[in-house]
Amino acid sequence: MRIARFVPLALTVGWLCSAPAAQAASPVVVTSPNGQLAITLEMKSNPQPYRIGNRLYYRVSYKGQPVLADSPLGIEFKGAPPLDHDFRMTAVERRSGNRTWHWAFGAESTIRNHYRQAVVFLRELEPPHRRLEIVLRAYNTGVAFRYVLPQQAALGRFTIANEETGFYFARPATAFALDLGRFNSNYESEFRHIPLSKILPESVVGLPLTAHLNGGPWVALLEADLTDYAGLYVGGAPGVPNGLQARLSPLPNHLDEAVVGQTPKTTPWRILLMAPQAGGLIESSEPMVLNLSAPTAIADTSWIQPGKAAWDWWSGDYARGVNFKPGMNTATLKHYIAFAARAHLPYMLIDAGWSPAVDGVCSAIKPDSSAVPSRGWCVHNDITRWVPRVNLPALLQYAKANNVKILLWIHWTAAAEQMDQAFPLYEKWGVAGVKVDFMDNVPDDQTTVNLYQRLVSTAARYHLIIDIHGAYKPTGLRRAYPNLLNREGVMGLEYDKWSYRETPRHDVTLPFTRMLAGPMDYTPGCFNNATRAAFRPRNVQPMCQGTRASQLAMYVVYLAPLEMLADYPEDYLGQPGFQFLEKVPTVWDETRALDGEPGRYVTIARRHGDRWYLGSMTNWHPRELDVPLNFLGSGRYRATLFLDGPRANQDAKSLTIRKQTVTPADTLHLRLASGGGAAAIFTPLR
Repeated sequence: MRIARFVPLALTVGWLCSAPAAQAASPVVVTSPNGQLAITLEMKSNPQPYRIGNRLYYRVSYKGQPVLADSPLGIEFKGAPPLDHDFRMTAVERRSGNRTWHWAFGAESTIRNHYRQAVVFLRELEPPHRRLEIVLRAYNTGVAFRYVLPQQAALGRFTIANEETGFYFARPATAFALDLGRFNSNYESEFRHIPLSKILPESVVGLPLTAHLNGGPWVALLEADLTDYAGLYVGGAPGVPNGLQARLSPLPNHLDEAVVGQTPKTTPWRILLMAPQAGGLIESSEPMVLNLSAPTAIADTSWIQPGKAAWDWWSGDYARGVNFKPGMNTATLKHYIAFAARAHLPYMLIDAGWSPAVDGVCSAIKPDSSAVPSRGWCVHNDITRWVPRVNLPALLQYAKANNVKILLWIHWTAAAEQMDQAFPLYEKWGVAGVKVDFMDNVPDDQTTVNLYQRLVSTAARYHLIIDIHGAYKPTGLRRAYPNLLNREGVMGLEYDKWSYRETPRHDVTLPFTRMLAGPMDYTPGCFNNATRAAFRPRNVQPMCQGTRASQLAMYVVYLAPLEMLADYPEDYLGQPGFQFLEKVPTVWDETRALDGEPGRYVTIARRHGDRWYLGSMTNWHPRELDVPLNFLGSGRYRATLFLDGPRANQDAKSLTIRKQTVTPADTLHLRLASGGGAAAIFTPLR
């Protein structure tokens, strides 16, 4: 193998080599820097009789044990033969990278990008001799691969119908699968715990998918750098008991078309995270997704401020002890702004109803939630004007005087039509950002993916932060545009307003599933806590399932650089536990997943500056946990603990607050009630 000269790479150390075709026909293996993971590409005789020649396969191993067996690779085109067999391997280029970079908007402030990589160059043996490249990359925490269609005369414009990418697990496994049933989904459903073999070929399973191999590691399937392409789903692979097959989100009204483009074209990364325990997936997911995503496109990010927001929607038209009628009006919104100022929150989110309908009529019911009356969900509204009952200039002035910034809710259709007019206007008004909602009306097809890109880039141009709701899962776009602080794509707290579905079991599944893809706007903060027996869905002054301590823990467990305080102001002020919400940050310098298992419990510690914060949650089963404090630095710490109270199994609001001195050698014993939790702040003692 000929070794090329050292090639300088921007902010990385690497090496490059080429292999002659005669020698490169042997398997191409890329191992992780620590040697424990490997991804192998090989051309093998096709065992399927209906297609001749050699096929492309890859396989994955962890600590010498197979994780994925030989799994097919290839691209299906509309109106052209698939690009998946009878190749000549013309070259292999290898390089490695090892650098660190700063990130101020997530779970880790210093991210290491340490990997080994191979690019395999392929050319069809038969005319028209189309070319394909496969990029293989291995980290210490997972492997990834992607397709590249280089610019070439043999392949110009194209339409991709689907990928032939398979994920054939080498042994039986159980999975936490989000079977959405359709592509145009808001990702708001439960992750079902099922055998991998029970996923059907017709299933539409959204990512992330988390699986536990029998006698083997935990594995999570994700994608990153989804740009001008279709979102990835999986279904069962026909005839392969533990196999999954890629399914691309089709273009509207064109089920046989997923991606329309021309060469050169690079697909998103397909990622397989691996860890011996489920918590390892939490620690490694953000670095890997961000490392495999496009670098920051915003030269100056100093104006992007993570933080918490007051929010007027969750409680409904509810108030007590006030001299105004609650609703979407100036007086109510001033009340929330005053609360945000008192609680030192940087933001107040004004939800739906502030802008007028174009035809003068708003829908009385929130779409897809027929049990939830609304203050007006205008689909066709003018987001450059405000309704008379909301004096937006006065609210903006009042907020500025109180050091609070305003965020505005807008429907995605209005944003798509008016962003070029509205966003510069918002910057002029002094609006800090927008919440774009109901993106579930369109799937993550190629056109919607491009709309997301346009939304966040236009918002960045006018210094607006953005929160996308009804959204598909994150895929790393926030690295290029850190003003995309959060997105929904999760069945969150709002479901307690109209259903019993949002349970503590679901809550402790999310950190090991949906959260692996990136921040999620679950919107915690309910202080009207209810036991399993006492809980009832209701729209005004809603309850939530689980204890007060579990709601506090969510602010540590769930990653959300823009985080809501969902409840009504007077439900917070003077209430036990509110002091924790005032202090807890929304971005972190370091994250440790201490213990847990999907659907059962989770304990996470995160550091911000010199303080550590801890959150622990359980499902409906009471639980006792011993948490070693060896994540703390040296010295003594003052621990402020927010624990399920002695009556938390009967009164979910019951909370005990105590302080004690601890060291890294200590173990914290926690007693979690049914649907319970614990939160803590560890402050170093000087």
